[in-house]
Amino acid sequence: MRAQTNIFWILAVFFAVGDAAYIIWSVVAMGGIEWTGTVALTISVILPLFLGFYFSRTLGSQNGDLPEDRVDADIDDGDAEVGQFSPWSWWPVTLAAGAAVLVLGLAAGFWLCFIGAAITMIALVGWVYEYYRGNFAR
Repeated sequence: MRAQTNIFWILAVFFAVGDAAYIIWSVVAMGGIEWTGTVALTISVILPLFLGFYFSRTLGSQNGDLPEDRVDADIDDGDAEVGQFSPWSWWPVTLAAGAAVLVLGLAAGFWLCFIGAAITMIALVGWVYEYYRGNFAR
C-alpha cells in the first residue's frame, strides 16, 4: 500500500503543476482564465489528493506492511479467504435471467418488468436460503 500512496501523491503534484501551467498559459495566450479546462484540471488534482490521503491514513492505521510491500513475501501470503460458494447452484443463473428480463422490460415493454421482478425476487430468496433445506441444509 506504500507504493499506491506514493503514486497518488506524485500524481497530485504532477496534476497541480500541469494545472498551474495551464492557468498561466491561458492567461498569457487568451488574456484571461479559460474556466472549463481549469476546473477539469483542478478536479484532476483533487481526486489523487483524496486517494493519497485515504491510502496514507489506511497505511498508518494497519498493523505492519501488506504482503505486496514486503520483498520476502510469497504469492500465497496475499490471498485471503474468498468465502464459500456453491458450484452446483442454479440460483445465480436464475437471478441473472430475472434481471435480464427486468431490464428488457424497461426497453421493450413495461409489462415484462413485473415478470422479471418476480423471477428476480424468487431467485434472490432461493439463493439466500439455499442451505436451509434439502441435501445441503445446516
